[in-house]
Amino acid sequence: MLLGAAACQKSPPDTTAVAYYTCPMHPQIHDDEPGSCPICKMDLVAVAPTEKGGTATSETTAAGKDTETATHASHVGGYTCPMHPQVQSDKPGSCPICKMDLVPRPATPATDATGATTSADLILTAQQVELANIQTLVVGSEAGAGAPGAEASGSAPTAPGFAQNPPPAVLTGTVTIDVRRTTSVSSRVAGRLDRLYVRQTGQVLRRGAPLFSVYSEELQALQKEYLLARAQSREAGGAGSYARFAEATAQKLRLLGVTAGQLRALEKRGRPEALLTYFSPQTGTVQALDVVQGQYVAEGSPLLTLTDLGRVWVEAQAYPAELARLSVGTAVRVQLPGTADTRSGRVVFLSPERTGSSPVTLARIEVANPDGRLQPGSPANVLLPSSAAPAQSAAVAPKPVSDQAATPTSQPTILVPQQSIIHDGALSYVWLQTGARQFRRARITTRAATANAVPVTAGVSPGDRVVTSGAYLLQSEFILRQGADTEMSGMAM
Repeated sequence: MLLGAAACQKSPPDTTAVAYYTCPMHPQIHDDEPGSCPICKMDLVAVAPTEKGGTATSETTAAGKDTETATHASHVGGYTCPMHPQVQSDKPGSCPICKMDLVPRPATPATDATGATTSADLILTAQQVELANIQTLVVGSEAGAGAPGAEASGSAPTAPGFAQNPPPAVLTGTVTIDVRRTTSVSSRVAGRLDRLYVRQTGQVLRRGAPLFSVYSEELQALQKEYLLARAQSREAGGAGSYARFAEATAQKLRLLGVTAGQLRALEKRGRPEALLTYFSPQTGTVQALDVVQGQYVAEGSPLLTLTDLGRVWVEAQAYPAELARLSVGTAVRVQLPGTADTRSGRVVFLSPERTGSSPVTLARIEVANPDGRLQPGSPANVLLPSSAAPAQSAAVAPKPVSDQAATPTSQPTILVPQQSIIHDGALSYVWLQTGARQFRRARITTRAATANAVPVTAGVSPGDRVVTSGAYLLQSEFILRQGADTEMSGMAM
């Protein structure tokens, strides 16, 4: 009875130990009482209050307060949505778009070489730098100096003097046949191809090699006329008129492709040859074969195509900035992808019009191909001769500063690798290393680019360390921390 009385006198459960109930899969669901999630039907779980006075233990409360204090101390940049970085808030909450919980946005203050705070800079851990494979390159005439406090971020070495000693510009091209060294062989008479000596494309033929033997009634009649005229010319009194008739018939046979040796053999034999053989007019490779053995052909029918591949063309696409370094007769080097050796070439043609609506112009380079390694249709790189960058630029660009006003100064044109440039609509950016594992985005002004470099006229100074690998990862991290709408934040101008 006493136990029962004591049990009856036990205080009711403390309902303040539970702040609310929520769904583990859908944290936007809140309820004051236990139940099921209206979306996935899972049981709601209780969420204990973290402020003082709840049912959580004192150790848990203290740990929670310490954790909360540490979190606010290390995330003073506010809160943002992982899926919608444009959503910014000064306190925890839910994203109004996707209802996800906002996460703290890191905003650890950084300092430049003078000790000034530059909160727009990104500071990464050593592990983040290694995972992102961030590599840098010192550009400009003062490449040996480097940025204050800067160090190489990746394993690849930097390349001082990139702007003043650029590598040769590379044009992408395709090996094509030289149409001036191509011959089409057609049938000069109507007849039947009783013997075809060329049976496949790609076959290499020497000049004078037999191609086919044809039976033709026209050739038979002309042979008989020639033999008769020669016989009449040898008789007494027929040396004049019959000799001229025999020469006229022989000329007809020559025009139909009969050689002088075949005419001598015909006269010596004294009777017509049933099959006349035609021979290759040049040395070359069979590019096309349009007939088969035993086929009847008409006069003028195309039979095969021969191309001499001893010299070929490389047709490359050149942008306006590269055309300034090209002219007819310019000596260049041609390289096959995957090989280290190059061979000399000469520009023989520059198209007077552009290719469609694109800004590229066709450049044709003639290259010797004695070994046949330059096969038509294969890709090839055209290496233009190196040329130094202009000493001065007409553009006047402000010098990058941290918290001070920009001062207009005349800045030389600096070549920056293509992979360093990030294009965002009409704007272009690069990432500069400003300290150990510290990076800053800079807006730049560029001119017409070459195949592997972009001339920068504003936004980058000689001696700056430009990120060449991992720039897009830095850009993504910047947007996550700063938000997608903060176009003007964190840009050195």
